[in-house]
Amino acid sequence: MRIARLVATLAAAGTIGALTVTAAEAQQTQSRLYDVTKNKKVRVCQFPLYYSISFRNPKTGEIEGIDADLAKEFAKELGAQLEIVESSFGSFIADLQAGKCEIGMFGVGATLKRAQAVAFSKPYLLTNLYAVTRKDSKIKKWSDVDQKGVKAAVSLGSYMEPFMKGYAKNAEIVSVAPPGTREAELVAGRVDVIITDFPTAIKVTDEFDWAVYLLPDEKLAITPYAYVVPQGDQIWLNYVNLFVDTIKLDGRLAKYAKKHKLDPIVAP
Repeated sequence: MRIARLVATLAAAGTIGALTVTAAEAQQTQSRLYDVTKNKKVRVCQFPLYYSISFRNPKTGEIEGIDADLAKEFAKELGAQLEIVESSFGSFIADLQAGKCEIGMFGVGATLKRAQAVAFSKPYLLTNLYAVTRKDSKIKKWSDVDQKGVKAAVSLGSYMEPFMKGYAKNAEIVSVAPPGTREAELVAGRVDVIITDFPTAIKVTDEFDWAVYLLPDEKLAITPYAYVVPQGDQIWLNYVNLFVDTIKLDGRLAKYAKKHKLDPIVAP
């Protein structure tokens, strides 16, 4: 397997710090890594409404995006069958804690608040906030977003939700819960703008000729995207971190990022 072959290379280069055995880890006798490789099945939580990341194609029923592709690579490295467990930004922490999946792979923003409940891998993407609206909208620039009478949609449970509720002084922030989507609210005219990230901004404006995205004057809420696992399993987290290192080194991250037009936000 590619990861196994890379371990020796990384060790020789002195970059395998993530695998350093601590006293706590030395005492750990159980890990999801052992269970997954024994059972030959890995359950991956994904949000199937996330453009460019993990979006279920309504025509084929297949989940498409960078993490749809990388989840398959992850399962391949483990020699395990991939099982997708549908989740959301509002429920993934509870899903992980309840043991519904071993890992979340759907562009989860690594925030300090979330890190109190779950563990994050090294980042693989890095993005900031964008606004998406209609070309015929009254909103022509970022400063038009935070105005009285404007309704701005955010996904419930996303890191954008608390940020925008603290940032906006005049606009009404509308939290949209699955199965509803910000995009559908915008199409229906129930909101004036949606607050999103680079993956969704690029995908929506590519697919719909009525859509346009806007950038703030300065980057807001710069956030690393990472994979997320339950706390307390250092062996499993080390393996996930090595997977992230590996796909950066062997070009798979760059390959799939380019495929889904996300290459500008690949994390170093």
